[in-house]
Amino acid sequence: MGKKILITGVTGQDGANMCEFLTRINSGEEEGHDAPEEPHSIFGMIRRTATPNFKNCELFKRDKNFQFVEGDLTDSVSITGLVKEIKPDYFINFAANSFVGVSWKMPEHVFDTNAMGVLRCLEAIKEHAPDCRFYSAGSSEEFGDVDYVPQDMKHPIKPRSPYGASKAAARHLVKVYRESYNLYAVHGTLFNHEGTKRGEEFVTRKITKGVARIYKSIKDKRKFEPIELGNLSPRRDWSDSEDFVKGVWLMLNQSEPKDYVLSSNETHSIEEFVEKAFTKAGILGEWSHVEESIDGHYVRIPQQTKYVDRTTKENYVTINEKFYRPAEVNLLLGDSTPIREELGWKPNNSFDRLVEKMVKHDIDEEMQRKN
Repeated sequence: MGKKILITGVTGQDGANMCEFLTRINSGEEEGHDAPEEPHSIFGMIRRTATPNFKNCELFKRDKNFQFVEGDLTDSVSITGLVKEIKPDYFINFAANSFVGVSWKMPEHVFDTNAMGVLRCLEAIKEHAPDCRFYSAGSSEEFGDVDYVPQDMKHPIKPRSPYGASKAAARHLVKVYRESYNLYAVHGTLFNHEGTKRGEEFVTRKITKGVARIYKSIKDKRKFEPIELGNLSPRRDWSDSEDFVKGVWLMLNQSEPKDYVLSSNETHSIEEFVEKAFTKAGILGEWSHVEESIDGHYVRIPQQTKYVDRTTKENYVTINEKFYRPAEVNLLLGDSTPIREELGWKPNNSFDRLVEKMVKHDIDEEMQRKN
């Protein structure tokens, strides 16, 4: 019998990728999954007060087994009403205020959505659908300061942003409700994951969209503005969101609920991401640094770093201090060995392939755009 699956955040990257994944399972097109005898019914929650952007939903929004439903994580009445009406077999929560930088400017809203929102979901499930399997999307920002690498589920939780704190609170709530009420509730600590559906406010998409814009300007022999970035030194563990949703589905179908880290198990700096993105576009650049002498030692001035054309020295990337965060996590490197060994999860896309896919998509989109 097909399952009823309620998913939040379906207009965003992860929710949309999960919907696409499940529609492929329904049709028998997803490798490694047999089509169910009866298709799963997929309910995609959108906020009733929002004007949704359905750009990420094109591949599934007209599927006969999918339907949009209205709800809001900050409104317990709407969440309770949906759970009571649908009686979902699975509740997958991808909705969040997920931009770390914004969390310092609106911490109450971030905490209300990311932490209290999870609490509202768990309460609704406890009262009206106790057999439902619940997934909470976490973040490597929960860990904050690094005690050791690679980071696993035993790593101390010391977030350095309101966003990280909100995700850490959600993680604890999932554990408390699982142990107190015997709910099937799991929390996936997701390291950085990107793709062609990623919002343009995230640094990776800002880079690939910027590269595409510069690529088109060069082809059209027009002037362009450089990409403005902040701190280039932080190292991140980047994966493809399409790989992660498959791991989430595995987590939801264990015999017993257990939390896992999802990660690529390798780390790259933002500077490396920039280099690779331009290289994938066929644009040859190099870093230009300025140093000053401090106590007899030459020290690089990060704010004056630029990425320039190797020949013309035209600026491709400049640094703007307004994009620096009040506090930064300098290194993130996950250990997803447990989910690989215990559930058989394996990512299909490397860091190199991820950047290539994003750059190609954004260049194709930019080249179709009229000047």
